[in-house]
Amino acid sequence: MNLHRQVRHYYWLFTEFVQKHAALLVVSFIAAFLLIIALLNFFPFFSSRILQRREIIGMSGQYSLREIPLSVRRQVSNPLIMIDQNGEIQPLLANSWELLDGGKTYRFHLRNDLFWADGKRFTSKGISYSFPDVTMTPVDDYTIDFTLKAPLNIFPIYLTQPVIKQPFVGIGALYRVESYKHKKNVITSINLAPNKPNLPYRIYRFYSSEEDLINAYKKGEITQFITQDQTTVAYFKPWRNTKVTQTIDYSKIMALFFNNQSGALQEREIRKAFAYATPSFPERGDHAKGPIPPTSWAYYSGVKEYPYNEEHARELLKKNVTSTVSASFKLYTFADTIDFAGTLKKYYQKIGAHIDVKVAQQKPPDEFDMFLAIWNPPDDPDQFYFWYSTQEQTNITKFKSLKIDKLLEDGRKVLNVKQRQSIYKDFQKAISDELPAYFMYHPYEYIIERR
Repeated sequence: MNLHRQVRHYYWLFTEFVQKHAALLVVSFIAAFLLIIALLNFFPFFSSRILQRREIIGMSGQYSLREIPLSVRRQVSNPLIMIDQNGEIQPLLANSWELLDGGKTYRFHLRNDLFWADGKRFTSKGISYSFPDVTMTPVDDYTIDFTLKAPLNIFPIYLTQPVIKQPFVGIGALYRVESYKHKKNVITSINLAPNKPNLPYRIYRFYSSEEDLINAYKKGEITQFITQDQTTVAYFKPWRNTKVTQTIDYSKIMALFFNNQSGALQEREIRKAFAYATPSFPERGDHAKGPIPPTSWAYYSGVKEYPYNEEHARELLKKNVTSTVSASFKLYTFADTIDFAGTLKKYYQKIGAHIDVKVAQQKPPDEFDMFLAIWNPPDDPDQFYFWYSTQEQTNITKFKSLKIDKLLEDGRKVLNVKQRQSIYKDFQKAISDELPAYFMYHPYEYIIERR
């Protein structure tokens, strides 16, 4: 009986509560229903922002929007054409192309079914390439002309750079630029949103120096960065929450450039002496055989090599240094490789050379003898600007060779892959024989990231 009374009591209370707050209850129910519908519709958006993996990547260097590193640009856009692993040109954003005006004008026909990342139709008017001595003219929405001062058969290979519409809009890539920040025209961060599911959201943050980059990782501002500095690697390896991954950067070569117009280094035998006096550095990178990396379709492995031989190096130097030719050399390098230059100095002093190590600023002065630096060879084997005798601004070795000049000219005259492979095979053999520079190794890179 008491139980029955209690049930009736709670029923009356409930009924009275409903009658008193009926309007509020109806509104609350409708609001809750609409909220559930909204959450179901917007859940993908919220999950993509809240639950999505985020990578905050630090990079050192100061860049404007037009100078963003290629590794970032390739994530947000595609080029007009691409070079496949066999060296063949393949269309990408362009359907086809043709030569006009005796080979001076390249006319490219663009695909008409593409859209920029901002939703606008892809047309020739949005393309923004900048080449010296090349005039770019949109003919219509899907046709664009590149006019050169002189015919250049390999010109299409220069169109393998990602197409960016100003200020920073790409096309057809894995990511799109969601936002970016800058200070006095220097980019400080870039946010990349993925165009496909299961890809992480990426934030790039830029720091003025390697030291600032390392401090940013320590403070938790970034989740990963890449370094080649082994001291940095040794510092972070014991960290339990940090993973260190070693890779090889075949886009770079540690090289010793000789001033081929400076004193004793005009003699090839003395350049050879320094090559033989340089040991391999397997702890620093993968052995390099020449100016073209093994990832290139034009790579040739059968070039002349100079295995470490201190005695032979000493004999070559002694035999070719005379009373009129000094054995003293100024070795320039940048601040971040000064320690390695000091290591090389010890080896070169063993063969009787006197080495004065100096720090270069942006480039070595005209009076340098040797210059130690990490070099970025071009993706294509065409290295005309680095070794051709008339290229005074870019041929820092001041190297002059009629044979190599001819090979570099021939390599630019043909697009046929087999013909170019044959030409650049001879080019690599000639460079290794003449030694305008000595190519040591492709440096290891280390990805430092949070576990």
